[in-house]
Amino acid sequence: MSDPFERILGQPKVREFLRATVASGLIGQSYLFTGPAGSNKTTAAYALAQAVVCEDSGCGTCDACKRVMRRRHPDVIHLEPAGVDGYLAEQVRDIVADVNMAPVQAKSKVYIIDRADQMGASAANAFLKTLEEPPAHVVLILLARTRAGVLSTIVSRCQVVPFRQIPERIAAGIVAQNSGVAADRARWALAACNGSIDAAIEFARSTDRFLFRQRVFKVMEDLAAADDLDILGYAAELIEMAKAPLDLVRRGLDEDLEASREFMARSAIRQIEARNKRALSKKTKDVLYETTALMRSWLRDMLVVCGGAANLEVNGDAAAAIRAAAAKTDEGRVVRALAAVDEADTAIRYNVSPETCIDVLLLQMREELYGSHSARGVAR
Repeated sequence: MSDPFERILGQPKVREFLRATVASGLIGQSYLFTGPAGSNKTTAAYALAQAVVCEDSGCGTCDACKRVMRRRHPDVIHLEPAGVDGYLAEQVRDIVADVNMAPVQAKSKVYIIDRADQMGASAANAFLKTLEEPPAHVVLILLARTRAGVLSTIVSRCQVVPFRQIPERIAAGIVAQNSGVAADRARWALAACNGSIDAAIEFARSTDRFLFRQRVFKVMEDLAAADDLDILGYAAELIEMAKAPLDLVRRGLDEDLEASREFMARSAIRQIEARNKRALSKKTKDVLYETTALMRSWLRDMLVVCGGAANLEVNGDAAAAIRAAAAKTDEGRVVRALAAVDEADTAIRYNVSPETCIDVLLLQMREELYGSHSARGVAR
């Protein structure tokens, strides 16, 4: 038997609280996990989900626990805002309807509701009765950055579990320890994963993801001399490389569904198909966010170089190329390029096609950093 709560790295108080909760047999039905990005809220939510759906309170070794760990259990549902500005009332009504359906495989269902601070008054009103009196077979785990950012009517109906900010140095140490890589590589992985420790551990272990990082950085290095045709080629190549992990996810989801199909009613199969579609959509966004995170990390290093603080660079293995790129621009231009990356993240949330997002972003960054192509052509 293994302890799923061991994976809640950097949060000893939360880990012990959840262990004690499960040991007492008094798991609540409505939780609100609050803390900054990278504080392991999602990992904790899935660990608690294991304890809920496992017949042995989270043994970590049974099929149910393994499916939860792989994010493929049909009775553990992860939800994110469908609208750019947050949860839609229609989306919340769908959640309420789904909550009242019986579990597919386990005795209970767990809903992990990400970014609950993006649930406005209209969406919250549709959710309050369910949150206050969920069916006996349901556990709701809401995730948010701050307690203050969540509507008070929601907070009052949940048991609040605060997560602390994990300092970057400690986070890098956790990644290094759990992935077996050097401290520098751990920091690069954290930068590539927007500070998520779990994602950074996976990234740090992957040769393919580091090759992708190298390619993104090479594109950033070559941006100053790139023409429009170059940009289109770069974007197509990055999209192709970024999508590689999706094939594994898609195959895994299909295999899990096929393995269970003959034992399930059609309504249950439709539920799983809908959830698999959501999971694949989320993974698609994740790999795009990884791409923009790498670009943002490069630009931030450019910014510290332009500001005369080259010793604060994160990506030391690319320091020479970053400094050469910084010499061709200035702080103001780099700040505008960073704003373009933020705009790309918004486009990803809007479900703009990956190709369009990366095409437009590379063109914008080239323009913001180095001016028009004709001007660069004269310089060359």
